[in-house]
Amino acid sequence: MQCFNMANDLAVLVTWGAFLVDGNHLTNLMSIGQKSTETGANPPAPAIVGGLDTHGVFEGDASTTRGDFYFGDNYSFNETLFEVFLNKSASYGGGKYNASAAAEVRWARIQDSLTRNPNFTFTTPRYFTAYAESVFPYRFFVDGRDSSTALNLTVARGFFQDNHFPTDFYRRSGSFGLLDVGIDIFGLEAAHPISPGYNVGAGNYIVDSADPGFSEGLCYLYTKHANVTVPSLYPNPTGALRTALKQNLATFYGAVETINSCTQVFPYGQ
Repeated sequence: MQCFNMANDLAVLVTWGAFLVDGNHLTNLMSIGQKSTETGANPPAPAIVGGLDTHGVFEGDASTTRGDFYFGDNYSFNETLFEVFLNKSASYGGGKYNASAAAEVRWARIQDSLTRNPNFTFTTPRYFTAYAESVFPYRFFVDGRDSSTALNLTVARGFFQDNHFPTDFYRRSGSFGLLDVGIDIFGLEAAHPISPGYNVGAGNYIVDSADPGFSEGLCYLYTKHANVTVPSLYPNPTGALRTALKQNLATFYGAVETINSCTQVFPYGQ
């Protein structure tokens, strides 16, 4: 959060959104990769506690530099996909990754998954996080002394492939939060509009009429995550686990309450 100058509301939404479904609520530990015994004893099934690369609860299809789960590896750096990133940046960003390049990279990744992945799913929350992950590189990975919001491609490779900051990196000047990222993701989606949906067979994309996408702000994302996804993993928690879930859901709600005035839900009671 602080190393990127990410505002608290955005940091809480991202962190607790992932932790609720991928972390261990009793130890407050979460693997940033695959499932690990180091996060503590597993809660009762169907809870996963599988780490960030667990498909379908936070991680999703059409990632910028990682393949879809359907193809067998959704966590390793994918050079072929990064070549798309480089080529679109050359064609639309003047040799750097900026908002114009981001719109084209995002669209290319959506189209590739839609065409090749018979199980492609692009519904909330992935509908939101896919666009957000396209915004983050030019908002957070650009040195704070550079006001261009255009990411050097060598620096981009360092972040995406090697997971490290460049030498003498300065974080962005001024914090960047939910209202800011909202403006950017709306702009990326407007360049190539597509409604939330999913494939029934490769290339056969079905619009999900029940998913409002961006039209309800963050409220549908919050409500679906808190009232549907989390209870599907923890249908009948008791004792300390139930208490921890209620506390973590309350923290998650705190990220959206001042932005969209969403109605708080209580799947485990107040």
